[in-house]
Amino acid sequence: MQLFKLVQACAATALLAFAGQAAAADAIVVGGKNFTEQQIMAEMTSQLLKAKGHAVDTRAGMGSAVLRKAQENGQIDVYWEYTGTSLIVYNKVTTSLSAQAGYAKVKELDAAKGLVWLNPSKANNTYALAMRRQEADSLGIHTINDLATALNGGKDLAFAVNAEFYARADGLKPLQETYGFEFKRANIKRMDTGLTYQALRDKQVDVALVFATDGRIPAFDFVVLTDSKGFFPSYALTPVVRQAVLAKNPKLADTLNGLSAVLDDKTMAHLNAQVDVDHKSISDVCQAFLKEKGLI
Repeated sequence: MQLFKLVQACAATALLAFAGQAAAADAIVVGGKNFTEQQIMAEMTSQLLKAKGHAVDTRAGMGSAVLRKAQENGQIDVYWEYTGTSLIVYNKVTTSLSAQAGYAKVKELDAAKGLVWLNPSKANNTYALAMRRQEADSLGIHTINDLATALNGGKDLAFAVNAEFYARADGLKPLQETYGFEFKRANIKRMDTGLTYQALRDKQVDVALVFATDGRIPAFDFVVLTDSKGFFPSYALTPVVRQAVLAKNPKLADTLNGLSAVLDDKTMAHLNAQVDVDHKSISDVCQAFLKEKGLI
């Protein structure tokens, strides 16, 4: 009898272990890159999917190339990618495309790899030029065209830029050529990306290279100059899901598209600022936002 009970106990333990493995295998693996906006999106997606009854395994804080390869290999099921990143970095498309054409192109190219691009959000985390609002208003500079007019008219403005954008083939030089202006060499201040915001805030420079959805833009009361010639490519924040996972979870598309529909530049900047400037926890920020929007 004791031997029989022991066999029963071992069988039960093995069954539980198998069930646990099966549950883990069925979990949707949510990925994210290693900066604030991506950590927010990974956490928000995980909370949303859990609220919809999915088992979730979250793996945030990954490098961009590693994350993309993990999704192609089936180790990551869903994460939020930028159209420009997939177009230029992963698919090596260098042709200048509109936001709509760029999205259509990555959707087509990545479909061949078993990846489905769902609806793009209105959050476009592209490069941008920013100024302190008070100075921009006083100088009448609200677009990059206005900036070009001011510089060509003799205004002596200093520019904070990261080393990568300064040197890259699609960076500062072609930007100046497109808009027909040129910063004086002595007025170009190269520094780490994160320092451009502080330099502009502290009036060490007049113009800074920024990312359009960075939370420090509204926090420091910067104004982003309108890129009327469309020089900067679109980096629309978009949920990307493995086709195999979508086939098993057909309602997943509607769930993620619902989240995508409530995201834009202002919203993402505000969410980023709550974490980077106000030092709130990512979990609390995501939960409050999802409840505010009626998504959970």
